[in-house]
Amino acid sequence: MDSSAKQRVRVREARPEDDEAIGELLVAAYTTQYAKKMPDVVYTEERKRDLRAVAQKRAVASVWAAELDGEVVGTVALYPPGAPGSEAWLPDAADLRHLATAPAVHGQGLSAPLMEAAEAQARAWGVKAVCLHVRKGVQGVARMYMSRGFVRAPEGDLVYPTVSLEAYVLPLAR
Repeated sequence: MDSSAKQRVRVREARPEDDEAIGELLVAAYTTQYAKKMPDVVYTEERKRDLRAVAQKRAVASVWAAELDGEVVGTVALYPPGAPGSEAWLPDAADLRHLATAPAVHGQGLSAPLMEAAEAQARAWGVKAVCLHVRKGVQGVARMYMSRGFVRAPEGDLVYPTVSLEAYVLPLAR
């Protein structure tokens, strides 16, 4: 993304009218860009329904949309401590989920403004940390989070029958 395009990106809270676009963006990102990194991963119809359930996420979490020239091209969700759907393992910690960009703009720097919005929300909530999970083996994604100050936290790892997730945490100064 050139600097003029980057300047046109606007991150804002998602609205009900964004739900469909964000849901389709998540499905497209997971089934194209992420699938390239992890070709053995299968995205079931159930998983796609979960990704498209943006209204349900907005009911319990802060969901952000990145717009470029009026089109939603990125998203991230931040769950407050104790919210349904949160996978945070630390008390008084927010849970960052579903950071994604549209395939057409993937790798062009949109994750940074989305992360800045989510981290600012976490600080506004006064939480002591932001937790997140990365699919085991996806080193590039893990490096991106670590470049923002997240550190590996094996005590928060999750192992499900179909996926293993590695935990990371960003401690926030109070």
